[in-house]
Amino acid sequence: MLPNLTPDVALAEQLFAELRARSFDGTGITREAYGPGERMAHALLAEAGDALGLERKVDPVGNMYLTLPGADRATKRVILGSHLDSVRQGGNYDGAAGVLAGLAAVAGMKRAGFTPGRDVTVMAIRAEEAGAWFPTSYPGSRGALGTMRPEELQVKRLDSGRTLAEHMRDEGFDPGFVEAGQRAVGPDDVAAFLEVHIEQGPVLDAEGIPIGIITGIPGSRRLRAGRVIGEWNHSGATPRKYRRDAAIALADLAVAMDEAWCLLEARGHRMVCTFCVLATAPEAGFTKIPGEAHFQLDVRSVNLHSCDALFEVLYDKVAEIEARRGVRFELGSEAGSRASPMDAGVQAGLVRAAEALGAKYLAMASGGGHDAAAFAQAGVPAGMLFVRNQNGSHNPHEAMRMEDFAVACAVAQRFAAEYGA
Repeated sequence: MLPNLTPDVALAEQLFAELRARSFDGTGITREAYGPGERMAHALLAEAGDALGLERKVDPVGNMYLTLPGADRATKRVILGSHLDSVRQGGNYDGAAGVLAGLAAVAGMKRAGFTPGRDVTVMAIRAEEAGAWFPTSYPGSRGALGTMRPEELQVKRLDSGRTLAEHMRDEGFDPGFVEAGQRAVGPDDVAAFLEVHIEQGPVLDAEGIPIGIITGIPGSRRLRAGRVIGEWNHSGATPRKYRRDAAIALADLAVAMDEAWCLLEARGHRMVCTFCVLATAPEAGFTKIPGEAHFQLDVRSVNLHSCDALFEVLYDKVAEIEARRGVRFELGSEAGSRASPMDAGVQAGLVRAAEALGAKYLAMASGGGHDAAAFAQAGVPAGMLFVRNQNGSHNPHEAMRMEDFAVACAVAQRFAAEYGA
């Protein structure tokens, strides 16, 4: 029987406030990946871990591990973790909620004098929001797991123009660890990885349910540098039949893709399709017909066959619009990721913990990508808990009720205390 364990939510609340105070940029929260904001957050967590008497370690790519020793130190550990960086002018809870939920869980164990059967480690992961800073995915977690390709160290941070390797070195870390193909954690020493995260969408809030147990993380197909080449011309002097309007051609494509998404969903496909950028070239002006437009497209689904089905529509519509509008599409290189089902055993453990605590939950797929995907793809049993939030994510208005966070902390704590026992 477990003692009456309760997470130290007050500690987490105090640290949320401190993070906000130290990373408020005048509009929202900015904690740069491999930069001052992330460095501050890791230092704050280190102080909290030291105050609790947890074992602290930092791996060569900068991830931090705060460990509560278990009764059997030779067996595989459970990791509770997420990231501490943010997008520019984002919110305070995206990422940080998962790290502080882990800390609240182990602090509660420590307060109760409870020794878990195996080590329980809180992991603060670097640079999960890499897409906002570096054009790569999960460099912190994949760097720790040994699954990052050495050439990815040469991608350049979007604001500084300097490489990921240079920023790692600036922060005192060693990109040579990645180049050598080494790893700090993996399936040989981790029994399960659990990431608590705000939902980032409206489902749990609309359904009136505090937490979600995640079934899978979507894969994606992405175009980051699509262009439409038409012909610049005078907006007043050029009749319609002589126009090669890049902006209207791109609008045609966006509407066609949205309609195809609707039809595919009606046939049972579950996906999202977003034109993250739709824009004319910088030289566009009030009296010009746009001769160039550019776009970014992000298609995601837990089932990549659904992404493929929508991309088939893309190719057909591009050819059709080119012929009708007299323009040329350049789709550029494609990026993407594999879908990552969450481990069935971890999901079952989360269900048992939630039901034992009387916590209402919803089984659901994630909409966004998360570090848990990197762990799953590296062969570590992985799972996620979503906390309902308000006002979405990646914006200054992101919100989370502490009573919902407390439910997630309690479920994570019980899961970690019982997993594999």
